[in-house]
Amino acid sequence: MEEVDVEPAVTNIPAAGQGKHLGFAWGPGGILVYETHHQPKEAKGPGSPYIHEVRKDEDIYSPILRKLFNESHHIFVGLQTIRDELPSKNKKPQFVSVSKNYRSIIRACMEELQQVAVSSQDAEVASQYGDQVSILLAIELIWNLCEVLFIDAAPAGSLLLHLLDWVRLHKADVDEKTREVLQSESPAEHHNYWDVVVSYVLQGRLEEARQMLVKQANIQPAARNMYKLMDTLLSKMPFYNPSGTQTLTEFDVKWRHWHEEVDRCLQDNSFASSQHLETICKILAGDEDTLLEQKDLLSTWYHFLVTRLLYCHPTVKPTELHYYAQSCLTMFLETSAPEPLDSILLAAFEFDIHQVIKDCSIALNNWWFVAHLTDLLDHCNLLQSHNLHFGSNLREFLLLEYASGLFTHHSLWQLAVDYFDHCPEFGHVYLELQIERVSLDTERKALKVLRICEQRQMSEQVRSICKIMAMRALKNNRLGSALSWSIRAKDAAFATLISERFLQDYCSKGTFSDLDLIDNLGPAMLLSDRLTFLGKYREFHKLYGEKRFTEAAKLLLSLMMAKIAPRSFWMTLLTDALPLLEQKEVIFSADQTYELMCCLEELTSSLNKTAPSPDQPMQDEDIEVTKVELLRLALARNLAMAIVKEGTVEA
Repeated sequence: MEEVDVEPAVTNIPAAGQGKHLGFAWGPGGILVYETHHQPKEAKGPGSPYIHEVRKDEDIYSPILRKLFNESHHIFVGLQTIRDELPSKNKKPQFVSVSKNYRSIIRACMEELQQVAVSSQDAEVASQYGDQVSILLAIELIWNLCEVLFIDAAPAGSLLLHLLDWVRLHKADVDEKTREVLQSESPAEHHNYWDVVVSYVLQGRLEEARQMLVKQANIQPAARNMYKLMDTLLSKMPFYNPSGTQTLTEFDVKWRHWHEEVDRCLQDNSFASSQHLETICKILAGDEDTLLEQKDLLSTWYHFLVTRLLYCHPTVKPTELHYYAQSCLTMFLETSAPEPLDSILLAAFEFDIHQVIKDCSIALNNWWFVAHLTDLLDHCNLLQSHNLHFGSNLREFLLLEYASGLFTHHSLWQLAVDYFDHCPEFGHVYLELQIERVSLDTERKALKVLRICEQRQMSEQVRSICKIMAMRALKNNRLGSALSWSIRAKDAAFATLISERFLQDYCSKGTFSDLDLIDNLGPAMLLSDRLTFLGKYREFHKLYGEKRFTEAAKLLLSLMMAKIAPRSFWMTLLTDALPLLEQKEVIFSADQTYELMCCLEELTSSLNKTAPSPDQPMQDEDIEVTKVELLRLALARNLAMAIVKEGTVEA
């Protein structure tokens, strides 16, 4: 079970003997925890008013961290487009660039969180943001090391240079101390002066150390030669240049000559009169005891590791790192137990990628880091050998977990869709399950979800969404919207139901609502007979309004003869025929009039067979009888006129 990262408020639960227990219910984004009371039926008492929501991915609700999720989504999508056909050697610079982009986002969010934490007046909020900064610091530290060791895969020589940059980036307190010292009236006499100089030497920033030592030499003329000797040692220390012409072997020979010179200075007691300079000389010589005496300035075992490599093993190979890392961890921590971060970094130095991912999954409070790092490592072909026992590979498993967490957020769920898209084995199945949990609060949101489903041929989900929205619109008496959704769902039964509602509204009000929709049904009207009738009946009204009486009469008759009009609507259709029958010009031919008469007789015979409802007012019955009489009279008159006209034409 995934660890929850937000603890509910403490609720004191009395002993079980008093009838109280703790209950919980799983939800899509967390757990609801509540008290339950078991009492006899006759006993009455107040229930617990406390319900606590425990979210498993609380970070997605932080407005600043949402920027991290949004920005990293763009990088993730771009990474998937790097062409597979390119050789791995050509793709390496692209992967390193992607990794640096991820880290720049982490740093930007970290700085923003730091600013908010400092400016916040609420101590609890400041503490919360401070915790998030600490987590992001650890994430960026691990990611940077993974970039150096796995993605960039720097060889011997270059490896140490990358590790120095790594330590310098994550040990920036020396720069703050330097500013404090330099801004004082007498920097060389400041209480932090020698801490700054030694810190520069520990980080291999020898040029800055030389500049600081000049200030001390200026106020000690008698010791100027001693300071000059130290300056010479610092300036002569060789650093490997990967882009230069010097080979690694040549660099190693040159470095050993320099190291022997440092050892001679120690043996000659060249710096015996200055404790600080002698300490610096011992550091340059790589003396482990002296290095361990600087624990406060080093602060971490991995800083100690990089400094030790710099002054003892500058040509260290990647395969040798694990030995030095383990020994430095043991020496630095002594009897202290390693923290989770120490174990993760040690696993990285041991090139155990899967252990790094496993430990990060346990230690960190969300899936963002492991999902994106694993995806990048997988693109570098570093995880191909590792599959899980239940089918999906490690990359896909972590992406699915991360994307599932995003789906619990009201807006970030849209990002999750792309993550599911790039999980070839189970992504589509997960998306089908998760998309059904999205709350369709507005039509705009429903259309977004619908578009996503349509683009991915998720026909079942498309129908489900359309039915939900159609039913909601129908409940709100928005018939046009309901009909539109039912057409998109291709739901013939529901379209028939809504068409009936349209016709009932017309019978009661005498006009149609949503004319634009009905006028532009097009081929969609063929979805059901009732919808076809609705569309054609509206077309009849348009023809009548345009005074195209002959075409209108023909369409009206075809609606009745094709039997697609509901029987309950026949009287309305026959009533609509009355104005056409009353025209001075004969509209209906004799044959058409006979057909209308047959329809009227069929309708009246069925009405006669049906017993009148006791609830139906006598007035309504009288109106129906009057309509029938008027229709018979009009039909008889039209038949006579049609026979005369047709006989005259024939003659």
